[in-house]
Order: sequence, then C-alpha cells, then structure tokens
Amino acid sequence: MRDPVRGERPNTHTKVPVLASRAFSSSARQLRNKVPEAQKLFQEDNGLPVHIKGGTTDVLLYRATMTITVAGTCYSLYWLLVASMPQKKA
Repeated sequence: MRDPVRGERPNTHTKVPVLASRAFSSSARQLRNKVPEAQKLFQEDNGLPVHIKGGTTDVLLYRATMTITVAGTCYSLYWLLVASMPQKKA
C-alpha cells in the first residue's frame, strides 16, 4: 500500500516499537498504592475476625459461603444416607 501524498510505502516496522513503548511507559498513568490503607484496616484491633473486617461486602460473602457450604454438606450426607439404604425388591 502506498502513501497517496508522498507516493511511498508507509514505514510500519518503526511504528510498532513506538506504540509498544508508549503503552508500557510509566508516565501514561500513575496508580496510587492502596496497600498501606488496607494494612491499617486489617491490622486494626477492633475485635472482628480478619475475614469480615472489609465491611458489608465481606460479611455478605462470608454468610453466602457458609450457607452454600452447610447446604452442600447436608445434601451430600442425605444422598450418602439414601445410597446406604438397601433397595427394595420389587
């Protein structure tokens, strides 16, 4: 493909490294380090277990996980009981 203005082929092999270097440059976007804030939150001695110190979302996730775990355990025990019973002869 030729450049319609200059009548020459575009130099694509030099554009790729320039784009790659722009994509990975450190000046594109500076991210703020949130780790010290999280360390303060989780190391605070407020009597809560670490798995619910994150707030309402952590409490909901914990309760959902425990509900699914207990329900799955009961379901498995039920089918284990059903499987251990002798079958009726028809």
